[in-house]
Amino acid sequence: MVRKGTTAQSGGDESCESQQVSGGSGGGAPHQQPQNQQQGGRGYAPQHQAGGNQGRGSYGGGSGNQRGRMASRQYYGVTPYYIQQQGRGTTQQQHYGGPSEYYQPQGRGKQQQKQHTRQQLYQQPGGHPQWHGRGGQGGTSGPSRPFNPELHQATQALHQSGVMTQPLPYLKSTGVVEPEGHSLSFVPEPTYQVTEQFQQLTVQQEGSSSEIVRPIPASSKSLGFPLRPGRGSFGSRCIVKANHFFVELPDKDLHQYDVTITPEITSRGVNRAVMGELVKLYRDSHLGKRLPAYDGRKSLYTAGPLPFISKEFKIILIDEDDGLGSARRERDFKVVIKLASRADLHHLEMFLKGRQADAPQEALQVLDIVLRELPTARYCPVGRSFYSPDLGRRQPLGEGLESWRGFYQSIRPTQMGLSLNIDMSSTAFIEPLPVIEFVSQLLNREIFSRTLSDADRVKIKKALRGIKVEVTHRGNMRRKYRICGLTSQATRELTFPVDERGTVKSVVEYFRETYGFGIQHTQWPCLQVGNPKRPNYLPMEVCKIVEGQRYSKRLNETQITALLRVTCQRPGERENDITRTVRHNAYAEDPYAKEFSIKISDKMASIEARILPPPWLKYHETGREKDCLPQVGQWNMMNKKMVNGGIVNNWICVNFAPNVQESAARGFCHELAQMCIISGMQFNPEPVLPALSARPDQVERVLKARFKEAISNVPKKELDLLFVILPDNNGSLYGDVKRICETDLGIVSQCCLAKHVFRMSKQYLANVTLKINVKVGGRNTVLVDALSRRIPLVSDRPTIIFGADVTHPHPGEDSSPSIAAVVASQDWPEVTKYAGIVCAQSHRQELIQDLYKTWQDPTRGFVTGGMIKELLISFRRETGQKPQRIIFYRDGVSEGQFYQVLLFELDAIRKACASLEPQYQPPVTFVVVQKRHHTRLFSNNHNDRHQVDRSGNILPGTVVDSKICHPTEFDFYLCSHAGNQGTSRPAHYHVLWDENKFSADGLQSLTNNLCYTYARCTRSVSIVPPAYYAHLAAFRARFYMEPNTSDSGSMTSNAAAGRGGMGVGRSTRGPANAAVRPLPALKENVKRVMFFC
Repeated sequence: MVRKGTTAQSGGDESCESQQVSGGSGGGAPHQQPQNQQQGGRGYAPQHQAGGNQGRGSYGGGSGNQRGRMASRQYYGVTPYYIQQQGRGTTQQQHYGGPSEYYQPQGRGKQQQKQHTRQQLYQQPGGHPQWHGRGGQGGTSGPSRPFNPELHQATQALHQSGVMTQPLPYLKSTGVVEPEGHSLSFVPEPTYQVTEQFQQLTVQQEGSSSEIVRPIPASSKSLGFPLRPGRGSFGSRCIVKANHFFVELPDKDLHQYDVTITPEITSRGVNRAVMGELVKLYRDSHLGKRLPAYDGRKSLYTAGPLPFISKEFKIILIDEDDGLGSARRERDFKVVIKLASRADLHHLEMFLKGRQADAPQEALQVLDIVLRELPTARYCPVGRSFYSPDLGRRQPLGEGLESWRGFYQSIRPTQMGLSLNIDMSSTAFIEPLPVIEFVSQLLNREIFSRTLSDADRVKIKKALRGIKVEVTHRGNMRRKYRICGLTSQATRELTFPVDERGTVKSVVEYFRETYGFGIQHTQWPCLQVGNPKRPNYLPMEVCKIVEGQRYSKRLNETQITALLRVTCQRPGERENDITRTVRHNAYAEDPYAKEFSIKISDKMASIEARILPPPWLKYHETGREKDCLPQVGQWNMMNKKMVNGGIVNNWICVNFAPNVQESAARGFCHELAQMCIISGMQFNPEPVLPALSARPDQVERVLKARFKEAISNVPKKELDLLFVILPDNNGSLYGDVKRICETDLGIVSQCCLAKHVFRMSKQYLANVTLKINVKVGGRNTVLVDALSRRIPLVSDRPTIIFGADVTHPHPGEDSSPSIAAVVASQDWPEVTKYAGIVCAQSHRQELIQDLYKTWQDPTRGFVTGGMIKELLISFRRETGQKPQRIIFYRDGVSEGQFYQVLLFELDAIRKACASLEPQYQPPVTFVVVQKRHHTRLFSNNHNDRHQVDRSGNILPGTVVDSKICHPTEFDFYLCSHAGNQGTSRPAHYHVLWDENKFSADGLQSLTNNLCYTYARCTRSVSIVPPAYYAHLAAFRARFYMEPNTSDSGSMTSNAAAGRGGMGVGRSTRGPANAAVRPLPALKENVKRVMFFC
């Protein structure tokens, strides 16, 4: 499947102009689905943030605090206690109760620090404060009991905010032994004094006292997801169509039978052939004339009972005639069919009506298998999709690959009953070419023009390994083999023993004598096929690639572009193709659907939707436009200034593009600096040192030397920003720059491609300016409702919003670690700035292992830490308050992992909170964000300009929480962005835990409004920004991994990096079962800003 390039920079270019955020085509998704779920070894979480404010600049003028719209426009001159002056220059900083022993001002220049309340800093026995930051304002809740670290349980007490905290039966958690020299500075459980100090923070007496922090169930059997709190009503109503087709439930009894085939075969194709022969021979005589559905493995399903409980059959499969008169190979199989159970459709009916909580997965699985039986026989199945060259024109992708069209099909329980979700799909297949021709395309040259180099051999071997070929030198006998390798010797040099006496014969001789075939290209290696330990040799020229083999390895940039071009369809075209596919599949004539009495509508579901209005955005008072109402998901920076402009006093530029002259680099930097100033930043137009041109192969030496020289020229030895100009095709250079800057030098960087230096468009410069501002600690814009405290369940008390994601390595990278990233908002009530933490963990492990960690320290004893704790401490330090609510957006979780992820990660959140103070259990709302689904929404009238945007897609803000959503649980589809090209994919939000008791309107509006606060462009984005930022941070962290020099790795172009950051020009593979190597730690000053933007 193709990743949609919404988050990536092509070859290291970091502007938003070159990567519009859109729904894109239906061909891809943000990240890989994990394939195994074991809890592997834990990775590494970088140090927790030390230090104070990162933000620079200040809010603009104006005065007054009136209600409603005018209040929000004039609010900013008041500078209430929660708006901090965080400039680097001569700005005063006001710190509320922060102890001077640890709280040092982070700004540069002349800064004065006022502490209105001075508290005693209580420390651990090891001398480490547990909660850092500014103190609160008066009021204690009395003494609390010291926390016993052996009890992983929050003490039962009345929470200050009116939230009842119940005892928490935590799951068993495995600790992590921290390696020596670990740079995390997490500390042991709080003592009485630290707890008392923490409780002296002011907690606002708002919110309902009915909020209950529920205990986490010990297993998924006792866990129920929140019920839908009614449907939303906010927004303007409209009608949309969805690619869901109503399925009428059968009224027959479904029976399941276990199937045992001897000898056991791993190939589903052979299993199906065996069972197909059995049904053909015995359907009438032994199977009661029933037509069973078979899953290709161990299960058979029938509509009604078979006339036996258990029966054994003998089946013979005969190979095809080779046309040479040879004896045809026969294979004998014994098949035992035994009654296993009945699939009860009554429970499914009750579930669909909302009278039963758990979905009867077995019944759904049976119906799914029944409806997949016919397309499996007709087409090439890949996952839940079916492909065929007959479903659309093949398109060449280059290097021996081609795209096949197909369709996705899945049966789903919804509010309207059962629905069949059908969507169009395309993927890469290997062209059925002669192997010689395939290799020629792969190397992009005439293969006989010169001998193969070692690099050529490695490339051919990697491309051909695992591919199935058929021989062409034996007439109609097209025997098939799987390639396991390539010989190191040329064909003319290969010999093999022909008898026990050690007589040898050459491959060339053998083919001439046995088959009368003269090998032409004897200088080429042979293919090794069959058993890798005892391979057979086949010359390339006698082999042809078997049709219908999906290509599952990484595509290069050219291939991705070609595939996206195929999959990118306007909404009207995609809707027509889906409707045509449903009619072509003719479910009414499907013999299996008929057998099981399943009826499927051929009309798309028509659904009532609502269009949520865009939020007002606040900009600085000194700009001509002080606030802005986006139009159709977009706006621009004309006449506006950033609400908090960052400060860049000291910067340098390094140019690695050989075609960019020094004068051009200097001119580009000048124009970019001017754009930053116009946009509201305090930006020194002159660099510390002149722009330096350097060779890409010396990136590390050049960056370190230039950095050292630059800081020696500035008074405080601090550099704010590094500009880097990269070649348009830069391989691993972009990743190297990021790794060196963020983990070694401790400086944020902004990369730009050479082509943009020459074009120097204003739009491009404005987009880059947005990214620079947040990287140096500024804010681009803030929700007006956030500043005027009008966001339900966010504005009333300190709220932290988390985003989390795990990215997995590409297929083929068998042991590379997965990367987990967690970001969290660091400002309140603005909820615009985020800090992020990344860590490596076991290969394809979806559960985030380092959310909460414990280990035994030689000097400090039992120590707790982890990503959640670090970010909670950071929030406390930045805002002076502890979070009283947690909203956790979790990206990249499939439905089958909901229970597992919730149980593990909610437990980690609870433990992290309890490790800071035993009674501290803020209510949690845990929401999964899904983009890897196949639901598409279409306008009811594609020609109505009031219902569609310029691309023909539904309008941004369109939300659906009825009919195609879950029968009882709290979920909704939200298309928060305007389409750019192709058909927009709405995000699917599913609430797995909700102690904050959000209403449908409340959570939908919050999510939609947050999508307008994404820092990298002036567009609303397709998924909520904290989840988006976590995705970016996880991909960024892959650049930090050390390159592997083995020949199993591949050097890729910048293209793969451009599509998602994973193709970093190096292999990240390691030996199988190796311990996960921790990522190098981010520098503290980098961690405190949005370096991942």
